[in-house]
Amino acid sequence: MQQNSILADRVKDLIALQFAADRCLVIESAQLFEDLGLDSMDSVELVMALEVEFGGDVPDWDITRIKTVGDVIHAVNIYFMPPDSTA
Repeated sequence: MQQNSILADRVKDLIALQFAADRCLVIESAQLFEDLGLDSMDSVELVMALEVEFGGDVPDWDITRIKTVGDVIHAVNIYFMPPDSTA
């Protein structure tokens, strides 16, 4: 459970830093577009930043399903964590 919290914090920190967002607003229920003000180009930049930070790849068809910070954390768990990871 501790690793999930650490991973979530890393993702939230990355989003806040990448988009100069107030870290207090970067919560799992925050909508990327409505609450944090990201646009479609920002979503591409976010995926690229995740790929650099965590090493992995998000399929293009799945990028459009990422709407909240929680969705981003979930995607990192699916696409970037090793299969035998307990995170």
